Formats: sequence, structure tokens, C-alpha cells
Amino acid sequence: MTGSQPPTVRDDRSHGRFVFEKDGAVAELVYEVDAARLFLIHTEVPEALRGHGIGGQLVTAAVARALDDGLTVVPWCPYARRWLGRHPDVAGNIVDWAIDPSSDP
Repeated sequence: MTGSQPPTVRDDRSHGRFVFEKDGAVAELVYEVDAARLFLIHTEVPEALRGHGIGGQLVTAAVARALDDGLTVVPWCPYARRWLGRHPDVAGNIVDWAIDPSSDP
């Protein structure tokens, strides 16, 4: 990454996670794809990156991927679930709120 480009979220499909890296700190949103669903499993943002909207960027990237791939988002991660609930403009009609987040993918 060059100094002139701001860090962005990337989809690390081989490891099933969206990643944001800055100054050695790594934030991630772990996911699984099953059939036509994108399960958001866990969001982790290190202290050094908190308070900058990184978690929201990770969730937004997941929604964009779901839209591109024709998937339904299933937010099992409590953070992603709360964030999407507060941002219905991003969640749109692509989020499945009915699936029980306490069961396993």
C-alpha cells in the first residue's frame, strides 16, 4: 500500500473475511457463504482503529458483495446486526432478519 492511497476494505475470500489494515492494525469481518446466503459471523476492530467507522465499512463491504453476487445477508454477528438495524438504507431488502443468530451456520 502506498502512502497516497487511503486504506480500503478488501474481501479475503480464501480466508472468508473482509479486512481493513492500517499501520499494522487489522480489522476483520469473518463470514461464510452457504448456498445463496452470506453469513456475517464476527467483527473484530482493534483498539487502534476504533471510533473511525471501520466496522461499518466492513459491514458495508459485505452488503456490496452480497448485492454483486446475488446473496442474502444473514447478520449473526451482534455488531453487524446492530449496525444494519441502524442503517436501513444500507441493509435494504437484502438482509434476512428471520434466521436465528443463535444457531450454527
